[in-house]
Amino acid sequence: MIRVPDLIERKRDGGELSPDELAELMLGYAKGEIPDYQLSAFCMAVYFRGLSSAETYALTDALIRTGETVDLHGALGRKVVDKHSTGGVGDKTSIAVGPIVAACGVPFGKMSGRGLGHTGGTLDKLESIPGFRVELSTDEFIDQVRSVGLAIVGATANLVPADKQLYALRDVTATVDNYSLIAASIMSKKIAGGADAIVLDVKVGDGAFMKSRADAERLAEVMIDLGRRAGREVVAVISAMDEPLGHAVGNALEIREAIATLRGEGPPDFVQLVLEASTQLLALSDLGVARDEARARIEQALADGSALAAYERWIAAQGGNPDEAALPTAPVIREVRAPQAGYVRSLGAVRVGNAALRLGAGRRDKADRIDHAVGVVSLKKRGDAVAPAEALAEVHARDEPSAAAAADEVLAAYEISDEEPQERNVVLDVLSD
Repeated sequence: MIRVPDLIERKRDGGELSPDELAELMLGYAKGEIPDYQLSAFCMAVYFRGLSSAETYALTDALIRTGETVDLHGALGRKVVDKHSTGGVGDKTSIAVGPIVAACGVPFGKMSGRGLGHTGGTLDKLESIPGFRVELSTDEFIDQVRSVGLAIVGATANLVPADKQLYALRDVTATVDNYSLIAASIMSKKIAGGADAIVLDVKVGDGAFMKSRADAERLAEVMIDLGRRAGREVVAVISAMDEPLGHAVGNALEIREAIATLRGEGPPDFVQLVLEASTQLLALSDLGVARDEARARIEQALADGSALAAYERWIAAQGGNPDEAALPTAPVIREVRAPQAGYVRSLGAVRVGNAALRLGAGRRDKADRIDHAVGVVSLKKRGDAVAPAEALAEVHARDEPSAAAAADEVLAAYEISDEEPQERNVVLDVLSD
């Protein structure tokens, strides 16, 4: 039996813990045998001393062992792919990527989460679709990936339960910002969820968790290493999050934008990221295609309507109404107009995200209810020319007072200058093992 104070002391002094010690620590914590105050001290020691690559994998494996795992490969006899994003403003990428990949004949199975912050997470966005069920049993999840080729569901309570406890503890002890702890949290859920190949969208910038390119790349490298150690293939796309992704920020608004993208009418930056993530997933799949062939198949799926058809089959399979007209709409729409002519030099992601949050599109704490109809649509983005009084954005609100307050906040997010800024890609780099 481990003595927890000895482990804390050793990690505090820069020593290394064994896989067995980390497994016992996490299993004991999950069972309630190790109190929060000892795990808090352990997390703080890790925050300052870090974990080696071997320790980080041992922690990830220990977290997985506290709950159930899903064997998608064994159940389907196919290589199943998944995608994960580190989160940002207007990030609805999985909702477009899943149907594209499925339309190309690659099984896509994803266990996702809810959002805490600017807007809802993937599950919250999907729940803006009337009737859509996010809570499927493991058997239902596997059956749907087999029959439809695509499922995005909420993670079951028994999937990596210790991570939920550990994250909540890190959140209230100022120990969230550590590469090893972040990577172990993300990858334990991805590995337990059963996918063979994973594309990670690691965001960097004003609206991202990682503010510098170096930090984003370091986190990506740690997660790629964890995937390799666990026998998974992992590719990380480093993407910019200095301004909102696409135009729409808000749950139903983002579903509409994902549908438009599947029709071939998406915003250029969002389309670029969706195509890159989809291409990487096809190249990792069991189709045996290289990147060029993968891109050609994706473009064909968008052009011939099969990607949109895959979306409709998926939504219907989970009880939802795939008709875009069924999505909720806000009763008040207010335009935000340009105060002067020029070019959009920047559009602050966090300010737009906070405006959407105050409208009700996100949560300040876990108990908050989300208003699926509200949000912000950024009609003009970095590099776009604007005329005086031209509409920069739309605020979709529940009432006039909240619309007026959000409009002021969105206007403050815009910086307009006389000079046209240089073009920048949303995809900054792609890293792999």
